[in-house]
Order: sequence, then C-alpha cells, then structure tokens
Amino acid sequence: MKSFFKQVSLISFFFSQVLLSADKRPNILFVFTDDHAPHAIGAYNGWLKKVNPTPVIDKLADEGMLFVNSFCTNSICGPSRAVIQTGKHSHKNGFMNNGNSFDWNQQTFPKLLQKNGYQTAIYGKSHLKGKPLGYDDWAVLPGQGLYYNPDMIFPDGKRRVDGYCTDVVTDLALEWLNKKRSEEKPFMLMVQHKAPHRNWMPALRHLSLYDDIEIPEPTTLFDDWKDNAPAARFQELEIDRHMDLNYDLFVDLTPEFDQPPSQQRQDRSAWHNMKRMTPEQLKAWRSHYAPRDAALHKANLSGKDLVRWKFQRYAKNYLRCVKGVDESVDRLQQELAKLGLDKNTIIIYSSDQGFYIGDHGWYDKRWMYEESLKMPLIVKWPGVIKPGSRQTELVQNLDYAQTFLDIAGAQQPNDMQGMSLLPLMKGQKPENWREEIYYHYYEYPSVHMIPRHCGIRTKRYKLLHFYQFGDVWEMYDLDKDPDEISNIYGNKETLKLQKQLKVRLKKLQKSYEDDSDMSVREDYVEKFWKKS
Repeated sequence: MKSFFKQVSLISFFFSQVLLSADKRPNILFVFTDDHAPHAIGAYNGWLKKVNPTPVIDKLADEGMLFVNSFCTNSICGPSRAVIQTGKHSHKNGFMNNGNSFDWNQQTFPKLLQKNGYQTAIYGKSHLKGKPLGYDDWAVLPGQGLYYNPDMIFPDGKRRVDGYCTDVVTDLALEWLNKKRSEEKPFMLMVQHKAPHRNWMPALRHLSLYDDIEIPEPTTLFDDWKDNAPAARFQELEIDRHMDLNYDLFVDLTPEFDQPPSQQRQDRSAWHNMKRMTPEQLKAWRSHYAPRDAALHKANLSGKDLVRWKFQRYAKNYLRCVKGVDESVDRLQQELAKLGLDKNTIIIYSSDQGFYIGDHGWYDKRWMYEESLKMPLIVKWPGVIKPGSRQTELVQNLDYAQTFLDIAGAQQPNDMQGMSLLPLMKGQKPENWREEIYYHYYEYPSVHMIPRHCGIRTKRYKLLHFYQFGDVWEMYDLDKDPDEISNIYGNKETLKLQKQLKVRLKKLQKSYEDDSDMSVREDYVEKFWKKS
C-alpha cells in the first residue's frame, strides 16, 4: 500500500511540474507605428474613413476593443516611447524632447517582464538612442531611420538591410517568431514601424494607390487660428508656408537635386534616402512622380489651389505609408495563426501620438489640440475581450507599462504613474478611474517652433497653458466645439469652470510631481510678441 501511495505521489508531482513548465500566460504582440493619427484609421470613424485606409486594423477593432479616448502625455516621438518604456511622465523618466538621450539603466517594463519569465524582442524604430536593454533580441533603426534600404543596428553592429523599411521590420519579427522564439516562455514582441513618419515615402507597390480619387479635405484646412493664442499663428508646420514642394513632396527631387529648401529647419531625409535607392528603385520612383510634377509646373498653381494640390500629394503619400503598416499587421496575424499562437496572443495596435493631415492647415504633431493629443489604441484578446467593444474611459500611453506587467501577472512598481488597462479590457470599470489627463510638451525652440505648454483634458473640457510667453491660456468645450475653433477662456459664463480646471491642473502637477521650470522666458517674449 505504501508503494502504491508513493507512486501516486510521484505521478502527481510529475504532472504538477509539467503544468508549471507549460506557461500559459498570454503572449503580447505590440505593433507600434509613428505618427499614425486615429482619424486615419477607418475604425475611428474620422473624415478619412471614406477612403478605407486600414481594412486589416479595422478588422482588429471588430474582433477586439477600440479605446475612444486614448491620449499621449507629450506629443513627440522619443518622449512618447520613453513614457511607454517606464510608465512615467517625461519629467520623471528624463526624456523630455528628441534631443535627450534615454537612460537605459533605469527601470523599464521589458526588464521586469524578463524577470517574470517573458522572452522579449523589439524590431524597428526605438528613437531613444543607445542600445536597448531589457530585450532578448533586437534590431533598431538609428535615429529616424530610412524608408528604403535602411541601416539597422543589431547587437553585433550596424548593417544595411535592402528593402522597404516596413517590410524589413516585419520580416525581422517573422524571423524571430519562427527561429528565435522559445516555446517554453510567453513572449512580448514589439514591432515598431517608422511609417507613416515624415517624409512619407511609400513602398513602390503603393505609389499609384489613391491615384484615381481625391482625398476628402478636412473642414479646417483653411483655419486662420484667429481665436487661438498667438502661438498657433506663428508655428512652422503649415502645409501652405512650410511644406516644401521638393524635399517634402518630391517635386523634381533626385539624388542630384541642389535647390535650397524653403525653410531653415528643413527635413531632408527623403533626399538623403534617394541617394540610398538602388537604380531600379529610383527609376520606378521617378517614373511615377515625373509626369505628375510636369503637370504641376504646367498648371502654375498659387494660393488656395496650390495648398489643395499640396494637401492631396501629402495625404496620399501619408496614407500609402499607412497601407504598408496595414499589410504588416495582416502578415503578423497570419504567421501567428500558422504557428498556432493566435488563440493565446494579445495583439495591441498603437502609435506614438496623433498627427495633422491638413487639419487646421497643418502637418506634424506636438500641440495639445485633439488631432495630435489623441493616439490610437486597439486591442484584440481572444476569449477575454468582447469583440466590437468600444471603451470610452480616459487612457494614456502612461498606462501601457503597467498594463503589460498586469497581463504577465507581474508586480506593478509603486513609482509607475499610470493605471493598468486590464480591468477595462475585461469590461470592468474600476473605482476611482481618472477623470482627467495631464499633458506637457517641452521642445522649444526647435523644429516647427511649437512653444512649451501644459494642460488638462477631461471628457468634455480642455485647458491649455502656454507659459513661456506670459500668462497665455486657451479653453475649449469639446462637446460643442470638437474642432477647437472657439477659445472660451475668459468668457464670463465659463469663469467658474475655468477656475476649477486651473485648480485641477495644479493638483495633477502636484500628484505627478512635475516640478519642471514653467517660468516666463523674457528673452522669448520680446521676440515672440514683436513678431505677433
């Protein structure tokens, strides 16, 4: 009898060890793009939905959850990524603008996932400088990277990889899934695309996409910013005055091009990229654009007609880059299914911030206005998230790190400043969920000349403080004025609300321990107001 019970005990121990070794925690595929505005995703029902820009990502939303009120903390590439890595606002993680270098020695969520048994990998755009820490394998673009034949930095050094960047990054991720993934561990795979970042260079196969249609214009394409603070009138991101026909829109652009740009801080990455193209790539590129450039010269457009032409070329190239991303999401999902990983893998789609696609006459991001403040967030989790869900609570990229840790069953450090989204994904509403979000942008003076500002956004109202140039404020009722055309700051009927929002803003700054220098810069004030 003792022998029998001993055998049963050994069998039970054996099966318990098998169960422990078979880690059933979900895998995480995090697809992260650059400058992909929610209104350039069909599922978000923006004005660009008419051109069906993202059928694959839209299906992802149909099969999962779309976060309606998803926001960044600082609308610029590197800082957004630093917030995601650390779960801390820019002033806490030390990466406040693109000129900073990220301290990879600090606490990050990938390191914590590794400690909790996850295998981690990242491919594509990091934009944080330095070699990524906390990843079992990685290959990242140096800086912004190139669209064609990009250099990639691998653990063993830098080398050129021929092909289109979105495809190259996807290929690296697929190779990892097939050849480097451990079958004993759950994984966090981060696929971080350059697209659709400036200068919006599409894959050759997409050059003619949208040639047969006109992209709908945003209603605010010819906004005159008369009700905004002066900063909105003296930026450098207008399609009209600042989008360069040659360097941004490829008119007559060749590797031999030697015309001076139209603005001092011109992005010349498209021109530099052309010098890296193979003869075949360059021939296909110029064969597409040359006849269209000739037609522009013949038309001799000016004024609003030229702005409309520039918008069409810009918007089409932007959406062509988005198409490559949409195809990448499809390829990744197909591979997960082929490998039998689709049922236990969470797929998360997001981007570092929103973007202006002619909205208010602009391109780029940086502002706390809606088009650049909002960032897409779509999550598919088979068996957990109800298909077709739309979550309306206020969430931020500040929450991602703690969400990843919560999914992995790992402890969330007390010094992280976000909130796990896991309860929301499960259809719950936690008590004391946030009623407002905090925003702070720091990069001035710099490209596009958007002044430093901070602010608070509730579900209905927004208060912005442009503090470098004096006591300059804006306030908007987003229910009545979703395009933020009418600044209600200082109106008699909203003075009480205005005061309440200022108090709440101060409380947020204290809660997040934002002790950044927000003093008026007298040397800027004189130059700025003289110009205005």
